[in-house]
Amino acid sequence: MVGIIRGSHGVTGNFKVESTSGEYEHFANMTEVTLRNGRTGAEKLYKVEGVQISGQTLLMKLAGIDTPEDVKKVNGSEIIVPRVFACPLHENSWYVEDLKQCALVYPKDGWGKDGLEAKTSPADFVTVGTVTDVLEGGTGNLLEIKLAEDCTLLADNVKFTANGKARTVLVPFKNEFVGEVDVEHKKMQLMHLWILE
Repeated sequence: MVGIIRGSHGVTGNFKVESTSGEYEHFANMTEVTLRNGRTGAEKLYKVEGVQISGQTLLMKLAGIDTPEDVKKVNGSEIIVPRVFACPLHENSWYVEDLKQCALVYPKDGWGKDGLEAKTSPADFVTVGTVTDVLEGGTGNLLEIKLAEDCTLLADNVKFTANGKARTVLVPFKNEFVGEVDVEHKKMQLMHLWILE
């Protein structure tokens, strides 16, 4: 998802776009986009007829959306594109879809005083949860983590809700809580176990 439709502009079917990355230049190269209804999941492919970027305002025109009434029908839709048209990544940044389903791992015997350098083997780590989503929070992004039911590092009262289902917790996606992120191997390191309580 690269953007969200945020209302009509003018009378010819142009609409305002909120870029999910905060950047707009990559929209200029788009020739087709898919609009996805966030509530129903319904998707439809559209040809891009025009893109105008003016400062922090992005206007877009799609074939078949020709009036403010047409825009109203798709208002709030998510704009989906192939990765080649997504915003280029900067150092230490990732696409949300790549972070989903990453295992959140923690050393079996804790970090100790040697820190990251001493914990390099996969056998040193145990999976404490799985990233299910990335949410926007007031002070930054939050990782939504479904706790691992079979993790021996976590007490049962931490792992499960009152009705016996695996708990979901939010972890700030900040260096002090999340160490190395390896999307290729679908793993990220948790720095403090207490943040899951």
